Amino acid sequence: MNVFNQTHRISQLSDASAVAQALAQQFAHTAIERDRQGGTPKDERDLIRQSGLLSLSIPEEFGGFSASWQQTLDVVRIFAQADSSLAHVFGFHHLHLATIRLFGNQQQWQRWYQLTAEKSWFWGNALNPLDKRTVVKYQDGWYEFSGKKSFCSGALDSEMLIVSGLDEHTGKLLIAAVPTSRSGITLYHDWDNIGQRQTDSGSAIFERVRVEAKDMLIDPGPLSTPFSSLRPLIAQLIFVNMFLGVAEGALAEAKHYTSKETRAWFLSDVEHATDDPYILRHYGEFWLELESLRLLNQHAISKLQWAWEIGEDLTEQQRGEVALAVATAKVAATRTSLDISNRIFEVTGARATHAALRFDRFWRNVRTQTLHDPVEYKLKDLGQWALNDRYPKASFYS
Repeated sequence: MNVFNQTHRISQLSDASAVAQALAQQFAHTAIERDRQGGTPKDERDLIRQSGLLSLSIPEEFGGFSASWQQTLDVVRIFAQADSSLAHVFGFHHLHLATIRLFGNQQQWQRWYQLTAEKSWFWGNALNPLDKRTVVKYQDGWYEFSGKKSFCSGALDSEMLIVSGLDEHTGKLLIAAVPTSRSGITLYHDWDNIGQRQTDSGSAIFERVRVEAKDMLIDPGPLSTPFSSLRPLIAQLIFVNMFLGVAEGALAEAKHYTSKETRAWFLSDVEHATDDPYILRHYGEFWLELESLRLLNQHAISKLQWAWEIGEDLTEQQRGEVALAVATAKVAATRTSLDISNRIFEVTGARATHAALRFDRFWRNVRTQTLHDPVEYKLKDLGQWALNDRYPKASFYS
């Protein structure tokens, strides 16, 4: 049963930010308890379905709102201020919509776009290219997926899945779009990590799952062109906006607590904590980090939008320019979110560690998600450019 009394719905693109803000405020009311419980945030996911925001990035001609990447990622960031688990599954939903556009043919993505908009489908993840336990066998005109998959974020309570496996003969990565309810698919409630506790990033088993040829994303296929290779860069920018949103949310919580609850240290010679020079120094550094990250994020998103609009004519060099901007923002987002979510306790004090406040959830969430792929390899990519003028090599992580 839905625990909220009010449903917010987008009727035009200009509503997106306001609807996202209203939803985020509702999510914030239960974020602490849901973080404690873990599991599937069913009520909140249904509110997102009802909001129409799942159609945000779908072109208008297929029933969506034709949002830019800036507008779509703004919603990810706004959700992350209140609940980064919901930001994660929402962002991945739009990543999967981009995946069928980038890896599939026109007939495929147009059909799935229309159905998603009509039926308010939520797309979930079962694409983990580093997990090679799922094997694909070609049968008489169709494909059979069998094996296990880990880190299936948002798969539970989804209508569609992006799944991957390795061709049994060639070892080539094959990707398909299949209904979550397809016979042979079992999703497990085995995600119990310290952070991102409601992303349902557990495991799945595929037992002789039948996938028709029309549902295989092989035309043009994964990372087969510079344009199709934008997919990992979109994923990385989703993380950037998640991390930025978490840092903004942590700072907002800290600011309120410092203003209302934190006591001035007895050696500070000030009456209020808000006048303590050391606390002010921390807040000044937080502001500097966030403002810098916001600019890097905006630059990276504008580069992605530019490349997205070029489309299939995108060159490797143009793709490389986007990759550099995204890698720069990703490193900054990782450092900033971890730093602010850790140091908010320096400006709130010992009482802020009370378990009921659960201020540690901000750090736990970014600490969990920033391990998705090692940030050191982003720095290596940036070093290759700075020293050797080499663009990052396209992979599912760069």
